Amino acid sequence: MMIGHRYNGLRAVCLGFALAAIACGIDSQNSLQAQEGRVIELPAARLDRGASIERVLSERRSVREYADRPISLEDAAQLLWAAQGVTEPRRGLRTAPSAGATYPLETYLVAGEVTDLAPGLYRYVPAEHRLELVQEGDLRHRLAEASLRQRAVADAPVSIVLAAVYARTEGRYGGRTPRYVHMEVGTAAQNISLQAVSLGLGTVYIGAFRDDEVARLLALPDDEAPLAVLPAGWPR
Repeated sequence: MMIGHRYNGLRAVCLGFALAAIACGIDSQNSLQAQEGRVIELPAARLDRGASIERVLSERRSVREYADRPISLEDAAQLLWAAQGVTEPRRGLRTAPSAGATYPLETYLVAGEVTDLAPGLYRYVPAEHRLELVQEGDLRHRLAEASLRQRAVADAPVSIVLAAVYARTEGRYGGRTPRYVHMEVGTAAQNISLQAVSLGLGTVYIGAFRDDEVARLLALPDDEAPLAVLPAGWPR
């Protein structure tokens, strides 16, 4: 559920009672983090993970079964940075190349089991390397339903969803836009896959889902189209 009037009412009640944290069901820092603000600052990306690109390439596999174990906020942040993180702030260049630096992709985190992060749907903001809360609650099973009931999406502690605003690229490249956008989403997905291996995690690149259902679940604007779902977690 979106923050807004519900949060304001909850806050008013909590401020009036000494035991409000218990009465309101706020029993962890995770819950406070989801309810007290829309913005979650992420741990800085690390550039010294140590694994060679050759080893990561040789070990990359599609992983569809995950251990019942959360991932850290640091690891989630690293996956998001690999997808669309800013690598040259002056020009706003990112980890994945983009035709004309138009950057049509939007990146969402469907978080279910992440340490120090409440379950919810978050939008990644590359320029600030932070998350914006879109909706509270664990959406993994609903996302799995929309993804043709693929268990990997329900079982993984997180899924990263890549969507695209084609208009950002179309204004410059016209009819070649779909080709360029699809090249870009493939590169971003590969970045996530390789980063996952370097962290000891696994993921799988999923394109089989009902576009309209995923768009409704993520409350995507009308000009955004979902293109990829990547569940990620510890391989079982």
